[in-house]
Amino acid sequence: MAPNDTLAGGDPASFQAAEAAEGTHAHRLNSLRAAVLGANDGIVSTAGIVIGVAGASSDPFVILAAGVAGLTAGALSMAVGEYVSVSAQRDTEVALLEKERRELEEMPEEELAELAGLYEAKGLTPELALEVAVQLHEHDALAAHAETELGIDPDALTSPWIAAISSAIAFTVGSVLPLLAIEFAPADVKIPVTVIGVLAALALTGFLSAKAGGTPILRAILRNVTGGFLAMGITYWIGRLVGHSLG
Repeated sequence: MAPNDTLAGGDPASFQAAEAAEGTHAHRLNSLRAAVLGANDGIVSTAGIVIGVAGASSDPFVILAAGVAGLTAGALSMAVGEYVSVSAQRDTEVALLEKERRELEEMPEEELAELAGLYEAKGLTPELALEVAVQLHEHDALAAHAETELGIDPDALTSPWIAAISSAIAFTVGSVLPLLAIEFAPADVKIPVTVIGVLAALALTGFLSAKAGGTPILRAILRNVTGGFLAMGITYWIGRLVGHSLG
């Protein structure tokens, strides 16, 4: 394999420096999850609503009203859901950190032995594990225990407000495309144009999420497109059945 075909591209030092500058992947992956979930949910749910209503009624005002209502309710639902779930996660993390802080104050020797035992379980010799634990205790005992024992970074706790706002924005952005497509497309091709636009948008979000996460691109695109196509198809035929039954 040629040097330029490797991960480092022939410059391992620069690659390692850039990787270190990125820091932990946990926060980036959480942000990516929220953004992709919000955008995909906005695209699929709003498309499902407007296509389902279009299957029951051809009135453009009815379709627009349903789409706007779905966008508003969905964005608020995403915001509230993310705020509540992330708040619960943050509260748990804060409680665990406070408990660990008290343990360090009340039983420092036992906590030192516990940390050494954790490093020993990872493969260090008992002597080296104890030496590492002592040095970390002297530097920042709480951070050492939080990372090794709890898997928490005390300096990077998740923010409920950021999660809520970003999810609502992502949902709204995703909802705009199917809403505009079905509202402004010619009457005889509203549904095909909307379906094509939605599938293209889902392919784009799949591509972007795969690129950002370093995962296989084709798999992400197929997953998004297949799920969206099924959702639109089901809601359209339910809308037609309901429209014909009540009409």
